Amino acid sequence: MSKGNPKMVKRFSKPIIFVHWLNAAAFFVLYISALPMYTEYFDWLYAVFGGPAGARLVHRIAAIFFVLPVVIILLADPKGFFFWIKQIMSWKKHDFAFFKEFPKEFFGGHANIPKQDFYNAGEKVNSILTILTAAMLICSGFVMWFPQFFPQAAVMWAYPIHNIGLGLSAAVVIGHIYLSVGHPGSKASLRGMTKGDVPEEYAKAHHGRWYDELKDAEKKDDKRIG
Repeated sequence: MSKGNPKMVKRFSKPIIFVHWLNAAAFFVLYISALPMYTEYFDWLYAVFGGPAGARLVHRIAAIFFVLPVVIILLADPKGFFFWIKQIMSWKKHDFAFFKEFPKEFFGGHANIPKQDFYNAGEKVNSILTILTAAMLICSGFVMWFPQFFPQAAVMWAYPIHNIGLGLSAAVVIGHIYLSVGHPGSKASLRGMTKGDVPEEYAKAHHGRWYDELKDAEKKDDKRIG
């Protein structure tokens, strides 16, 4: 197989790709519409939304779309969703060894990272942080949206929790974007979340344990056919 036409392996289903980008778009709109509410330095953004009331309306609509991906994936690809949950909750020796070598790769150097699962240890941490910050934003945002149904203490705590969740989630997103777009070798990773497949060599190099499982499955299929 020539380098110009590498063999590809399936990585993500269409529903997973769709909800990933839906979630990303909703988060971006939430972030932009929230900025003028947090600081006067971004008051000029109110003009984009037609004023403070318009910004709040857009923020709440985006909040609904931010929650929708969970509902959609549970209906369209529950197997993929629960596989993701199982993976990010599974931690073994090779996962912890990942972090010893990862700083080298993060800064573009050569790293001897041990074979990783379908989701490597870095992706597992990113997923866990994404879930935690999303829970902070959604739960606190719900209380802020409907304060009349909650005790005053809950409403008062909702605001700082929402602010902390926003700051943490923004940091997670920035790191995720860098590793997905700006980092050397990120082209193949991004293809997985746009086209749904990745080059076989990329799978072998970055997700060796998953790649070995694919090869073992292929051998078993060949034996059954033979």
